[in-house]
Amino acid sequence: MQCEMRGISKSFGSNLVLDGVDFSVSGGCIKALLGENGAGKSTLMNILGGVLEPNAGQIVIDGNEVHFQNPKESLDRGIAFIHQELNLINDLAIYENLFIGREIQKKNGFLDHEAMVSRTREVFARMGLDLDPRTMVRTLDASYKQIVEISRALLMDAKLVIMDEPTSSLTGPEIGRVFSLMRRLRAQGVGIIFISHKLNEVMEICDDYAVLRDGHMVSTGKVHDVTTADLAACMVGHTVIQGRRGESARGDVVLAAENLGDGRSFSSISFSIRSGEIVGFTGLLGDGRSEIFQTVFGARGPYEGRILVDGREVRMKSTTQAVDLGIGYVPKNRKENGIVKDLSILENGSIVTLSRMKKHCFFLDEDAIRSVFLRLKDELHIKLEHVDAPITSLSGGNQQKVVLAKWLALQPGILILDNPTQGVDVGAKEDIYEIITRLSQAGIAVVVLSSEADEIIRLCSRSYVLYHGRIVGELTGSDLNEQHIMRLATGVTE
Repeated sequence: MQCEMRGISKSFGSNLVLDGVDFSVSGGCIKALLGENGAGKSTLMNILGGVLEPNAGQIVIDGNEVHFQNPKESLDRGIAFIHQELNLINDLAIYENLFIGREIQKKNGFLDHEAMVSRTREVFARMGLDLDPRTMVRTLDASYKQIVEISRALLMDAKLVIMDEPTSSLTGPEIGRVFSLMRRLRAQGVGIIFISHKLNEVMEICDDYAVLRDGHMVSTGKVHDVTTADLAACMVGHTVIQGRRGESARGDVVLAAENLGDGRSFSSISFSIRSGEIVGFTGLLGDGRSEIFQTVFGARGPYEGRILVDGREVRMKSTTQAVDLGIGYVPKNRKENGIVKDLSILENGSIVTLSRMKKHCFFLDEDAIRSVFLRLKDELHIKLEHVDAPITSLSGGNQQKVVLAKWLALQPGILILDNPTQGVDVGAKEDIYEIITRLSQAGIAVVVLSSEADEIIRLCSRSYVLYHGRIVGELTGSDLNEQHIMRLATGVTE
């Protein structure tokens, strides 16, 4: 298949989202579509997927102009859109998920389960998969769920597959499994559009790239002709600083642990963190770092060992106690634990400090609440139309800044950030890095939990590395590099 989008423009009211965009992809090619949140990627792909109609421009497939009025028409022409939020039903088997809405029936009207299982096996054979079609989806890991979505696309004879952030919630081995399948499909002549913020993955898996910025196509070419720094600069419109690590001024120890353990996820954890430091905790998925600091924040059950805040031992029993001690915690899953989707931007950005912002004993001081948030909005460069708009109206990067704002309103002495840039684009990531640096310069002790070695190296003056729930090393200076991190994180101690 050869797919071309020519001169595509799209407006929502007075907001011009796409302005004369040209984009093309051919069968047997994996093409990256890159850009910051709000650049127009989703709008462009929603037009190709039949979700939206353009105001101007044309779509040409194999030399013929087409007009899509709904997703079914796009799918009928061989284009499948796999969204970031997977559309699978956990309580159904794999083959039932593949045939939802298109079930095969016998002549008597009953479902032909054997025929659907057989067709599913045919698709799996094409993909080189050894999966039982009758397996319940809830038993699959995230990568196999992603693969089931791809299988559904191939079952519908898709010649072009759009993959929106397919690796955002996958581990390293799971990403490798999906990439292996993508390469197999490329060899079979299937075209793939790969939307991702992870530029290292783009370099690994993609043949071509296209970069959108502010609704305009600003760069296209072959991946082997560029670097991640080149792509990042195209996305944000200026050179992005990479590989920088600032040395923070060190004050007194404000948070420490001695032989901390919960009997399940981690044991014998000892560390110390000083005011003004940015300290990393890294390793592989399941290393226990999130559980350690959930315990420190009072969000888990009983523990053994000692937690010390400002040199005094405390028994952490609740998050309220942690907040009262000046500890803030930005969780790793923003959608589930960081924001309240039914509340406004202002309400989300103020929720931690509401109990402290009252007047006349009982009533909230709404003027003070609004004033504090507006100050933080400016300091964090949060892009929004109105503070009373829904939190879901913001991009992922701006949502993450609102989550930061609610904790900064507390004026914490210790701030724990669990995967602080997960799911945000390169521009927002740079903003968040700058914010973290400023916080440490203001004397706040910042703890960064991250699986991304580049992030740890870029931000932290030192980092602890975990392996199977234990700290196996502390890296500083020139030793804080990707090779040493990976060696320790994989259990290699020699």
